[in-house]
Amino acid sequence: MTNKIFLVDDDPVVRDVTAEYLQMRGFSVTTLPSARAMQLQLRTERPQVVVLDIMMPEVDGISALRTLRDSGDDLPVILLTARNDVIDRVLGLEFGADDYVGKPFDPGELVARIRTVMRRRSMANSTGAPESRASFRFGPYELDFRSRELYRDEVRIALRSSEFTFLKLFVNHAMTILSRERIIEIVYGETGRYRNRSLDVAIWRLRRLIETDPSEPRYLQTVWGHGYVFVPDGEVGFAQRYGDHAGEFSRDH
Repeated sequence: MTNKIFLVDDDPVVRDVTAEYLQMRGFSVTTLPSARAMQLQLRTERPQVVVLDIMMPEVDGISALRTLRDSGDDLPVILLTARNDVIDRVLGLEFGADDYVGKPFDPGELVARIRTVMRRRSMANSTGAPESRASFRFGPYELDFRSRELYRDEVRIALRSSEFTFLKLFVNHAMTILSRERIIEIVYGETGRYRNRSLDVAIWRLRRLIETDPSEPRYLQTVWGHGYVFVPDGEVGFAQRYGDHAGEFSRDH
């Protein structure tokens, strides 16, 4: 199956040079000069990954990404950002970017990021497949494994595929301390290939969905120096009280 990429950038030189490099690496590339052109193209063509520049006239990359996610589209997106523009990176991740590359960039790095996002999405989709099992309740939430949906007091909360995958993982290992390495191994099938940033973003997004105060999590708690633990009843301070005895509760030792 051809690896199809949308490359969206208003700079024709960047588009042409990058597209040529990607095509030499086995990708099928559709180049688009604007976010509006991308939106129109998505009506008839579906890529595996969108490489989207942030700084574009009319509709910028962040706005285009937000529109995509608000519509419920989980299409993987890698943002092209200014090298030192931290605000754009944070906003991009908050609105659902899968990764980012700073401009000017090494085309080889972009290829590596694209392949990583593809591989990560493939593994996550496999790990997060629907299951015929009873829903899981914690606090005011209900996780439906059949529909891969989350509800709070019967109100549906939109979940990306990756968010469902990570929530399912923690539900399956409730009250068990999982190291970062173990989480990556379970979700992606191997360790060492995925950067810590990917896991940090996943945890951050999940907490924004299920925690009243993500900075003081009750359900998805950090056990400093050991990893994370999912506490279904939201017992405050569980991780702190049991952190010194993490080895007794973890399956990683």
